[in-house]
Amino acid sequence: MNIDTFIGRNRQLAGLKRLLQRRTASLVVIRGRRRVGKSRLVEEFAKDLTYYKFEGLAPTKQTTAQSQREEFARQLSHYFGLPGLKADDWGDLFSLLAKHTEQGRVVILFDEITWMASLDPTFLGKLKIAWDNYFSKNPNLILILCGSISTWIEKNILSSTLFFGRIKHKIILEELSLPHCNDLLKVIGFRGSIFEKFMLLSMTGGIPWYIELIDPSLSAVENIQQLCFVEDGILVDEFDNIFHDLFGRNNNIYKDIISTLSLGPVTYKELSERIDYPSGGPLTEYVNNLILSGYITKDYSWSIKSSKELSLYKLRLSDNYMRFYLKYISPNYQKITKGRFQHYSVTDLAGWDTIMGYQFENLVLNNRNILLEKLNISPSHVVYDNPYFQRETKSSRGCQIDYLIQTKFNTLYLCEVKFSKNPVGMNIVNEVEQKIAALNLPKTFSVLPVLIHINGATEGMATNDFFAHIVDFGELLEN
Repeated sequence: MNIDTFIGRNRQLAGLKRLLQRRTASLVVIRGRRRVGKSRLVEEFAKDLTYYKFEGLAPTKQTTAQSQREEFARQLSHYFGLPGLKADDWGDLFSLLAKHTEQGRVVILFDEITWMASLDPTFLGKLKIAWDNYFSKNPNLILILCGSISTWIEKNILSSTLFFGRIKHKIILEELSLPHCNDLLKVIGFRGSIFEKFMLLSMTGGIPWYIELIDPSLSAVENIQQLCFVEDGILVDEFDNIFHDLFGRNNNIYKDIISTLSLGPVTYKELSERIDYPSGGPLTEYVNNLILSGYITKDYSWSIKSSKELSLYKLRLSDNYMRFYLKYISPNYQKITKGRFQHYSVTDLAGWDTIMGYQFENLVLNNRNILLEKLNISPSHVVYDNPYFQRETKSSRGCQIDYLIQTKFNTLYLCEVKFSKNPVGMNIVNEVEQKIAALNLPKTFSVLPVLIHINGATEGMATNDFFAHIVDFGELLEN
């Protein structure tokens, strides 16, 4: 579905628009997960400006450095009516582009620059020369380098001496916030309930391209069925497309890491043991690549007493589509591609409640600023906030908290994120009481329990004063 209305990204758009006030050329880098809307952001920014977009060829066994140059030359010829361009040298192509953009306000996007550059070791050096000597001479020019392989961009552009001091603006584009996801669903025309919207977002996360695939004439269950469980469903092969494009020949180890994390957060040591892979340098690099690419998150714990971050952390799969694929599409892939899975009810799938619990936690954690607002907590008052876990020792019990907020007023907001098909009952009180009792707390601290739920609370819960705040998912969605 082609959505003309642009949703969200207000801060990022404002940052780009500030570049229009500069009196010098600007080199910009935008990175983020595939399908997150990087090029769409640039298109919105440049919609009233002279704008040229150049896109690299997706990598295949047949893709070569020459074919990348030829495709760039073809696009250059299309824009400026230059038939028969030679594509033997990036320097010549950049020089020609600069010549045709040497005056006036102009925005140039190199989309998926990693694909353009990876097969030619001279690409970046010649781009740097072209920037210094040609592009930067137009004070009204903005050149945007955009890509999904964040690790490559970090290593070869952001941390490279070639571009030191030249980059004027950086953007890491993340998922849409829950309110903006809701806005996009409304623009599409989806009129389902809050719970149906949750079901869809448990599969799509805040990735706009996935949300735009939703058919407003179908229910949430029917949409998931059509996108994920029929042989020609758009999201059936999306996982393999992502890993092939981003991680190439090493994609199996990346899949092993993601598969392990789909079962729940683990420490680095636990990850190494479960995938039977040495815990040395290569594994650390693979994990960091997935973090930079936006698929997993490193959740550090901290000392409540000293307010200092600990070396203790867990790795969490923070991408909802990835977990949904690994738990429900991948194990049934053969049945799906043979048309034998389209009549299954998604809510009857094995472990549905547990997986929806993880997906719900991701949506809350990825929107923690909205939750802080609902709790009337100023971000300036937050000392530390994250999923919290305490290891068992001789003197203390182990415990794990979905989300803990520590403020400078020695108040801890202990957030229990609870997915349930039915209204949450009083049994949750005992669970949270045990977590509070297990915490090693200085005497000067107080704890305010918070319940975040999706399908309501029983009447007894509504009148009980144990929880300082009870937040419905709909409040986050429609904030």
